[in-house]
Amino acid sequence: MDFPTPCPACGHANRVAFTESGVHDVTCVQCGARSYVFLRKQRFEVLFDLGTRALMDGYAREAVASFAAALERFFEFYVRAFTLEQAANTDRDFSLAQGALDGTWRHVASQSERQLGMFALAYLLRQGREPDFLTPAGLGTDFRNRVIHRGALPTRAEVDAYAAAVFALMDRLLSELGPAAAHVELAQEQVFAAHLARLPANVTAVFEEHPGMFRARRFGGLAPAVKPARPEVAGGRSVNDAKAFQQALFQQALAERGALLRAFKGSGG
Repeated sequence: MDFPTPCPACGHANRVAFTESGVHDVTCVQCGARSYVFLRKQRFEVLFDLGTRALMDGYAREAVASFAAALERFFEFYVRAFTLEQAANTDRDFSLAQGALDGTWRHVASQSERQLGMFALAYLLRQGREPDFLTPAGLGTDFRNRVIHRGALPTRAEVDAYAAAVFALMDRLLSELGPAAAHVELAQEQVFAAHLARLPANVTAVFEEHPGMFRARRFGGLAPAVKPARPEVAGGRSVNDAKAFQQALFQQALAERGALLRAFKGSGG
């Protein structure tokens, strides 16, 4: 999947593949000018937006993998936000805290169950209560495994429900994190600053902040998130129906922000 970015020299819209670092070395296919595009977007956001775009294009099964990966990367985001928030509260040096966090994460980087355990502990310490949503039903674990590992062909309705559940959980946890999310944003800015310091004089730096299913509302700046209005549930069902509420929340976000994802597509699109 890629995204369009205008050349700072001639304005031509080049298509660039997403990178994990958010740093993109771009040479314009029209004029040859070189630029570095710094994309202010967390990996869980990119993955969820790619899943949403796949779903919008009718690739429901493919969307499941992106949604599942987005949730795993969001749990990492939460752990990082909590850890850096704690360091900030004790006036600990940010770079030292970031280095310790990176070193610790390497011990669990290839083990998703251990990552989940780290998230569960971070949630308990920050919120003071059990993360009771970490159940196979709450995470859609069986559905994800059937699709990704056993080759099941899900219906569009099943994928819609899974996407809605993942979105609702991430949306809720982002609201609880509030301004703590800014600490992870700062870590990304430090990565960008290191790249900027090494750029040759003839290379233009471009910073972009793409809208999406989360960033359009939550990360336009570093201010605390505003609590969203409760969506209306179709069909007269009670808002206490958790699945109905999740679907309504996801569909509301899709209606508000889905059109913003039209620019992101496969390289052959």
